[in-house]
Amino acid sequence: MIEVSHLSKKYGTHPAIEDLSFTVGDGQIFGLLGPNGAGKSTIMNILTGYLAPTSGEVKVAGFSLPEQAQQAKACVGYLPEQPPLYPEMTVQEYLDFAAELKGIKKKADRKEQVRKAARRTGLEEVLPRLIRSLSKGYRQRVGIAQALLGAPQLIILDEPTVGLDPAQVIEIRNLIHDLGETHTVILSSHILSEVQTICDRVLIIDDFLAKGQALLGLLDIVEQSGATAVGCGIVIEKGFQEGGQMLREKGIRLESLAIIDRFEDGRPLFRD
Repeated sequence: MIEVSHLSKKYGTHPAIEDLSFTVGDGQIFGLLGPNGAGKSTIMNILTGYLAPTSGEVKVAGFSLPEQAQQAKACVGYLPEQPPLYPEMTVQEYLDFAAELKGIKKKADRKEQVRKAARRTGLEEVLPRLIRSLSKGYRQRVGIAQALLGAPQLIILDEPTVGLDPAQVIEIRNLIHDLGETHTVILSSHILSEVQTICDRVLIIDDFLAKGQALLGLLDIVEQSGATAVGCGIVIEKGFQEGGQMLREKGIRLESLAIIDRFEDGRPLFRD
């Protein structure tokens, strides 16, 4: 379904992603786990075709990005961290509008797709209500429903439970589990318990690596949950400490944007 090979993205001279590779098979729920600012949203935006990589190859359902962005986008439903909802619209009006934007031209087809998406996400009873009157949990359901329009094979969810209360979190996690029965799902989150509960395979992205004990514990928790950790991406690795070497010797796939070899006169010297 998704093939990412040696993906890099720079903003000016600042690297956000460096030499990232992974695959996501059909029917998997794949998690990107890491703190805010570690690059998860950049990866999501590249996978959805909204951001071009600096280098590397990305294929979605066999279509190359950005060369075949239109075909790839047709295979993807996307829920950004802050869904672009229109509070003055009813749920019905918004989903009709989203369906039309996705190229579903016939009114009967739009009506049927909206009906199916609303039923799948538990929105049937609130279709006549204004979006501004809905709880945060129901607004997330509306965002997920618009992602389902157009019958995409792949659903990409960026921090889908952020800001929800505990009961709403459980409801959305159950909904994502349900979506995984019929779709490939990529989920971005900074919450370990979320990824641990939902995902089959996990890519860990973190800011710093020094002694490696925290990351090793995180990997152990992921494995105990029954998920597979496919690798770790680190922004800055302290190469003069033992964490990187220890993890690599254990066979863990580890890539770092930058490695500090040592400090001289209070300044870091990076490995070439």
